[in-house]
Amino acid sequence: MNSSGPTNRSVRPPLPSERQSLSPPANDDLPILVADEPTSQPVTLKPLPGWASEPSELIVLEVDQSASQPASEPAPPVLEEELIADRLPPFPVPWRHPILCGLWIVRTLFGLTSLTLLLAIAAAVPLVNFWVLGYLLDVEGRVARSGKIRASFPLLGLAPRFGSIVLGIWLCVLPLRLLTGAAADAALIDPNGAVAARWAFGLFAVKWLMAAHLCLALARGGALSCFFRPIKNVRWLLARWRNHDYWLRASTAIGQFLSGLNAQTYYSAGWRGYLGTAAWLVLPSALYGSLHDPEKPAQVLVMLTGGVGLWLTLMWAPLLQARFAAENRVLVFGELGQARELFRRAPFAWLFAIVLTYLLALPMYLFKAVSPPQDAMWFITIIFVVSIFPTKVALGWAYGRSMRRPERAWWPWRWLCKIVLGVLVGIYVFILFFTPAISEHGRRVLFEHHTLLLPVPF
Repeated sequence: MNSSGPTNRSVRPPLPSERQSLSPPANDDLPILVADEPTSQPVTLKPLPGWASEPSELIVLEVDQSASQPASEPAPPVLEEELIADRLPPFPVPWRHPILCGLWIVRTLFGLTSLTLLLAIAAAVPLVNFWVLGYLLDVEGRVARSGKIRASFPLLGLAPRFGSIVLGIWLCVLPLRLLTGAAADAALIDPNGAVAARWAFGLFAVKWLMAAHLCLALARGGALSCFFRPIKNVRWLLARWRNHDYWLRASTAIGQFLSGLNAQTYYSAGWRGYLGTAAWLVLPSALYGSLHDPEKPAQVLVMLTGGVGLWLTLMWAPLLQARFAAENRVLVFGELGQARELFRRAPFAWLFAIVLTYLLALPMYLFKAVSPPQDAMWFITIIFVVSIFPTKVALGWAYGRSMRRPERAWWPWRWLCKIVLGVLVGIYVFILFFTPAISEHGRRVLFEHHTLLLPVPF
């Protein structure tokens, strides 16, 4: 503190806990001020609201706050800018910053592509696909609560990092693959020759150098520029070695990336949403697929009963799941009356959303005719993710419209939408009856319901 002259100090009123620990002055009309820290310098005070313009006397009490405040913890390391850019920047004004606007559009499109690729790869992995279902339910819930379509892209700010890692690794490995082919050709032409030996040694050295380069690029954050600046990566590693903060920075970066993925939240929502929706669908689906001998009337009756139950379930299951996505409560799957009330408030919105859901689901059954190889499963799931995503947005939008309408729609409109919805869902259930004949998995296809359950083809 500069002691050459008077210093203006900000003085705050005491906290409630501090007032209780201090002895009140003899004159209760005098205001009590608590200095932030002990000082011997003059204090310039400004009258607070309700005080006299020039108080005749002020009592300034010094409080030792070291006992009440915990010891300061070491601040987390300051990460590179690319490690903390977990959300998209605001859209620049096109006529003021046309170049920045173009870069924003390119980054957004790259983020959408990366996000789709991330969801497709995760949906192709067993058990991890529940995380994808939780993500789609979060999309539905965000649109339902906010009523805004732009709220339907969580992880869009984080997805470009995943895309840059995939693209950077692929571009770095591409020359290595060409070098591997050249070394294989040299070994095929002259296995014991000097040229083949030099190619083999060069391939061995390049492999280890490339592995080290990729590890450093990922350690720096995995931005696309990190894969093309090996010298800067080495300098960064030397700086971390001198500062002894490599592991701290690495753990902080990984923790931020994993927390941005919301793995636990999405995984929990996916499991609970799956179990709640499957509880409604499993019984009618089992009855609907129980027909083995059309000559037996009992089996036909059971099949028809299951068809009617599946027809009713598919009419109201999207509303129940939309409520779960918006409120995050499993008990909403047992509140059918409230779901029907939502339909009465916005029947046309729900008719559009539900019809779009099942209309986009029909072409997906064609991809279940033949099982692709396991390593090509992620490519098929891209089509499933792209087709299911707009249905979740539409269902969330319908839920938001029904919540913003305090009264029911006119009853003829309600009944008209119910009749049209019942006819269209009945046609969908009728088509489902023939899907076991074209699916490689037979009757098990009736239990999948990829629009409401897991967004995977098999």
